[in-house]
Amino acid sequence: MRYWLFKSEPFKWSWEMQKARGAAGEQWDGVRNYQARNNMRAMELGDLGFFYHSNEGKEIVGIVEVCALAHPDSTTDDPRWECVDIRAVKDMPKPVTLADVKAEPRLAEMSLVTSMRLSVQPVTEEEWKIVCEMGGLKE
Repeated sequence: MRYWLFKSEPFKWSWEMQKARGAAGEQWDGVRNYQARNNMRAMELGDLGFFYHSNEGKEIVGIVEVCALAHPDSTTDDPRWECVDIRAVKDMPKPVTLADVKAEPRLAEMSLVTSMRLSVQPVTEEEWKIVCEMGGLKE
């Protein structure tokens, strides 16, 4: 299993909206960055991700699961762009802010810190465990 971080501006697509989609999930569409697209192409069913509110809040608010592999993005006719589907798994008991992540020395190399503009990012297993602990989640 691999781990990821999905960024969304809450006024466009919020954690509450994601949860409302239920088990069916929602396609993570509209990504127009090759590295982010390639990250989605590398995903496998069951991979987990953090759901991060960007711009407003700047915090990890939930956990999602990849429920459909990379497929054409329905929001464009351009065949270069693909997306995965994700579904909400659980709330982060205590949202983990960007400031919290930056203040944790063990997360200094996390993509959220080093590649802040990338909308779909890899997360290492160690980073995953640290952020879950910071958010009040037990493995």
